[in-house]
Amino acid sequence: MNKRNYISVAKKSAEIQINELKKIKKVFNNNFVKAVDLILNCKGKIILAGIGKSGLIARKISATFSSVGIPSFFCHPSEALHGDLGQIEKKDLLIIISYSGNTMELSNMLKYANRYRIKIIGIASKHDSILIKASDVELILPKVKEADLTGMVPTSSSSITLLLGDCLATTVIHQKRFSKEKFKTFHPGGNIGRSLLLAKDIMIKGDLMPTVNYKKKLYEALKIMSQKKLGVIIILKNKYISGIVTDGDLRRELKNYERDKSLKKFMTNNPFVVNENMTASRALAIMNEKKITSLLVVSDKDMRKKKRILRGIIHIHTLLKNEIK
Repeated sequence: MNKRNYISVAKKSAEIQINELKKIKKVFNNNFVKAVDLILNCKGKIILAGIGKSGLIARKISATFSSVGIPSFFCHPSEALHGDLGQIEKKDLLIIISYSGNTMELSNMLKYANRYRIKIIGIASKHDSILIKASDVELILPKVKEADLTGMVPTSSSSITLLLGDCLATTVIHQKRFSKEKFKTFHPGGNIGRSLLLAKDIMIKGDLMPTVNYKKKLYEALKIMSQKKLGVIIILKNKYISGIVTDGDLRRELKNYERDKSLKKFMTNNPFVVNENMTASRALAIMNEKKITSLLVVSDKDMRKKKRILRGIIHIHTLLKNEIK
C-alpha cells in the first residue's frame, strides 16, 4: 500500500465509526431508564462481566463507576466458575456485556444470578440471545457496520458498546449530582488530582504568611519580607486586609528611602483576592493574566464583604512545586 493512503484509510475508518455511533440514540428508550434506576437503587456493588473485547469494555465501565464513588468491579465469567461467584451477593447488580449475547462462558454466571435473584442488565445485539432472555433489563445494541476492510473486526461494535456504558455512567453521575470536589476525593494523585486542587489545599497560611500591622514602619516591613521570602507583605488593620506591598514597590521606594516612612503611603489598597474554593489551575491563570506572583486567599463568605480576613497566600512557587498547569 502506498504510504500516502494510510491517512485516507484511517479517515474512512473514523468516518464509518462516527456515523455508526449515531445509532446509539436507538438505545435511549424505557429500558435505558429502567437500567439507570437499577444502578441508582443498587444497595450493593455494580459488577461488570464480559468475554474478549466485551470484557475489556466491561473493565473500563467498571473503572468509571469506581472513579465516581460507585462500588464496582469486573468479574471474569471463567474465573467466576472457580470461586469468584462468591463475590456476588443478592444486593449486587450485574451488568453483563456480550455483543452476540450467546457467549457460552456466560451461561453459568447467568444461571447463578437467576437462581439467587440477582438483578441483571444485559447488553447485547440480539433479542433472542441467551443473555437477553436471562436479563431483568435488556439493552439492545443496534447493528453496526464494522470499520475494517473485511467488515468483521470488532471496531464500530466495540465503540458503540463502550459509548453505551459511558452514557449509563454519565446519566447516573448527573442524577447523583457528582461534583468536582467529590471527584477530587477519588483522584488525589496524577494530573487529575493536581488539576482539581483548590486554593485552600495549597495556600501558605498561619505564621508562614508575611503580614504586618498597618501602623508599622517601612524598615519593619522590609525585615518581615526578607524573613518570609515571598516577595510581598500584606498589611492588616484590625485583622482585616488593608493593602499589599510587593518587592517591586519597595525597589521603587528606595529612590526616596525613609526608614520610618509609613506603609500606608505607598501600599496598594484593597488588593485582588480569590476564593479559597477556587481551583489552583484557575489561580495560576489569574496570575498569568495579571502578571503577578502572589494571590491573597479569603473565605467564600468574605468574598462578598468589603472587610476581608486573610486566610492564606498562593505564591507562584507553590503552584510550580505542585505541578499546577
